[in-house]
Amino acid sequence: MAKKSYLIGIDLGTTGTKAAIFDEEGNLIADAYKESRLSYPKPGWVEQELDDFYRSACQTIKEVIEKSKISPPRIAAITFDGQMGGIGGVDEHWRPVTRYDSWLDTRCEPYIDLMKREAEDLVLRKTGAAPSYNHGPRILWWKNEAPEIFRKIHKFVMPAGYVAGKMANLKGEEAFIDYTYINFSGFSSTEDGSWSEELCQIFDVPLDKLPRIVSPWEIIGKLSSQAARDCGLIPGTPIAAGAGDQMAGFLGAGLVEEGELIDVAGTASCFAGCISNFTPDLKTKTFLCFRSVIPGLWYLLAYINGGGQCLRWFRDQFAQTEKKEAKQRGIDAYRVLNKKAERIPPGSEGLIFIPHLGGRVCPYNPYVKGSWFGFSWKHTKSHFYRAILEGIAYEYAYYLAILKELSPDPSFQKVRVIGGGARSPLWNQIKADVLNLSYLRVSREELAVLGSAIIAGYAVGLFSDLSSTSKKFTSTTTPSIAPSLSRHDYYQNFSKLYLKLLSSQEDPSRELTRICRLPLPDEG
Repeated sequence: MAKKSYLIGIDLGTTGTKAAIFDEEGNLIADAYKESRLSYPKPGWVEQELDDFYRSACQTIKEVIEKSKISPPRIAAITFDGQMGGIGGVDEHWRPVTRYDSWLDTRCEPYIDLMKREAEDLVLRKTGAAPSYNHGPRILWWKNEAPEIFRKIHKFVMPAGYVAGKMANLKGEEAFIDYTYINFSGFSSTEDGSWSEELCQIFDVPLDKLPRIVSPWEIIGKLSSQAARDCGLIPGTPIAAGAGDQMAGFLGAGLVEEGELIDVAGTASCFAGCISNFTPDLKTKTFLCFRSVIPGLWYLLAYINGGGQCLRWFRDQFAQTEKKEAKQRGIDAYRVLNKKAERIPPGSEGLIFIPHLGGRVCPYNPYVKGSWFGFSWKHTKSHFYRAILEGIAYEYAYYLAILKELSPDPSFQKVRVIGGGARSPLWNQIKADVLNLSYLRVSREELAVLGSAIIAGYAVGLFSDLSSTSKKFTSTTTPSIAPSLSRHDYYQNFSKLYLKLLSSQEDPSRELTRICRLPLPDEG
């Protein structure tokens, strides 16, 4: 009887690195987590050391091997997924030339404006994403603001690509990026999976600094002897290219058929739909069009930069009483906040929250910021908390209306919800009511690492089909959360007013930004 094989998926996230080991039936055997270290050297700058990703990957892989007590030779393959919007650079010997310029970093903002002025529609039509806090403006920042470092960069790489390449002892010429990332590049022809010479020429970006584009399941190398010692595996273990964290998570969540919707209720609140054609959002510039891991499928995705982070901010700044109560009861503070917010009626008695504390990204407008509207003496802490939950749902309603225009054929009826916010029945019900769609919570949480493990298994022939494997490994909880038609009709009024508030906010926000940049008065 043949021995069972195992697969390891590693997710290089913003707040930490997670590794997990799965068997051939998709069962989680063991997992491990290592918190990340972010640095903030200047206002607007957010960086991570590329080698910190490597070290945390090695530590978590070693830990899951020790926890599982599985013999390293039985690991059939490993795959990394990771953050998608930031970028790093290596030299010809795979040594880091830059730190990882995180997706949270805003220093490239002037080059977003430059790309928008020069060729916004062309970038969107070619790549599937308008210029924003993504690779293109970041590459231009390095080129223009740090030319000496730019000259040393042999190839630009993603964190997952960097770690995989170091594990396989690649050289700079062998640098790669899989096709699920390239809509963020600013310089791709995403539909045919290539780099756009036209865009590179317009922005004077050397094509040879961009890595080769590969399929997620391509074996990019095998574990070197040094890396094997570092992470507790055996030399020669195959390494597949992997995918961006969102795309790996969608595969792990079973979002593999046209017409399916997903809500990623995490740090960045994401809303996406699965479609069958490359469909850039040229009209509203709200949605990003990603290639799915599965050939022939695409995702239209929009997100609130730090949407879920609004809840953490509120908890930490204003909910000390609830945190203390939660600690005494041995539960999460969000459960206490949610329980109190359940007693607040829909619409939070006329209180509306704009959730763009980090500036609006979809569509890109840094002058649209966060705010509450309509509050009075009757509003309590619980009103403000519920208003955050509802404000994110109103933004999703805007996304859904555009999605139906861009892809009118699929019947969007259900939303799979994943991420930490999926644990909140109240929030799921609010979003179901606002959108008039059923909400289904995916039954497992280790989705990005599961998606990476599925890719690894497909890469080495353990799985014959990505889609059927994904559906086999993932289920949703039952029953689903059904919308209330009466609450939906009531919420429609708030959704419409929310959009009016957004459109009226830009000019005063722009003026406020100008004022805040003035020198403070001299008190002497």
